[in-house]
Amino acid sequence: MSSFHTLSVKNIHRETDKAVSISFNIPDNLKDAFAFQAGQYITLKTELDGKEIRRDYSLCVSPKSGDIKVAVKAVKDGTFSAYANSSLKPGDTIEVAPPKGRFIFEPNDKKTKNIALFAAGSGITPILSIIKCALEEEFHSKVILVYGNKTTHDTMFLQELLELQHNYKDRFSIQFVFSQEDEDDAIFGRIEKSTVNYVMKNEHKHVEVDAYYLCGPEGMIHTVKDVLADHNIDESRIHFELFKAAKVDEVEDVAVPSGKTQVTVTVDDETTTFEMSQTQTLLEAALDEDIDAPYSCQGGICSSCLARIKEGEATMRQNNILTNSEVAEGLILTCQAHPTTASITIDFDDV
Repeated sequence: MSSFHTLSVKNIHRETDKAVSISFNIPDNLKDAFAFQAGQYITLKTELDGKEIRRDYSLCVSPKSGDIKVAVKAVKDGTFSAYANSSLKPGDTIEVAPPKGRFIFEPNDKKTKNIALFAAGSGITPILSIIKCALEEEFHSKVILVYGNKTTHDTMFLQELLELQHNYKDRFSIQFVFSQEDEDDAIFGRIEKSTVNYVMKNEHKHVEVDAYYLCGPEGMIHTVKDVLADHNIDESRIHFELFKAAKVDEVEDVAVPSGKTQVTVTVDDETTTFEMSQTQTLLEAALDEDIDAPYSCQGGICSSCLARIKEGEATMRQNNILTNSEVAEGLILTCQAHPTTASITIDFDDV
């Protein structure tokens, strides 16, 4: 299981009026622990106003950069994001868990391929890591980015992307989309069906795309996926990650049982058995028993709380990560899972 390490802040850079990038000092003895694949995230843990806060942020640098850096955009009523944008400074320390995540890009310099990436707002962070990795480690592959924002002023990593485009002008192209600003060479509006069709079927109609990577709000991801499906793109070539959990009233209405379940939980090779109400999630019940189960977003989008059912059954209220085959083999998001049998055994280590 991943454990947290105390890291000091190396640098903080203002990316936009509402976003900063934060890099960390990594001691030599932790460099292997913090090695990562493009697209992965780290979990930050700190205490604010007497309450423990955990947040996941995608790494926005390439695996070969030797750096660990994330970007944090201030959101309305956001506790940690407000702190990071207003109070955090170099030299401060934060508890950081090693990189993880299933939204990954694996480079292969022996194969030439084309990838297309769609991002909106702060969804650019893992996408930027993937772009850098592809350009640096696949010497002939081409990269297409469609990036939506309100205005150029709100666009995270704008100058960095333009520099990459200049340095890799034969391999990297960008289509900016602005919803509140009309700019030359940019599309006015949002990333909609017409946007996807224009970019893929007109501007790059001669490019055979091998893989698609999408990151942003749920609506954008569904729109792009639907258009790609209309063009008979196989689902295995489409990879996506949400950056925000669904609102409570948007979570699937799953019938939650109201009985009792005897639960056996294994974390870090330690096994605990207890009784819980089926109205609780497995994660909530484990935390109530002071079990150090891994978690972060608690919204079904980060996979930090992933576990495997060894015996028994459970139902998930929401699942934006696991494939049908992964669910069939017993994997669950414990923050969304309610037990439905009289007993259940779950293992956080066997994932």
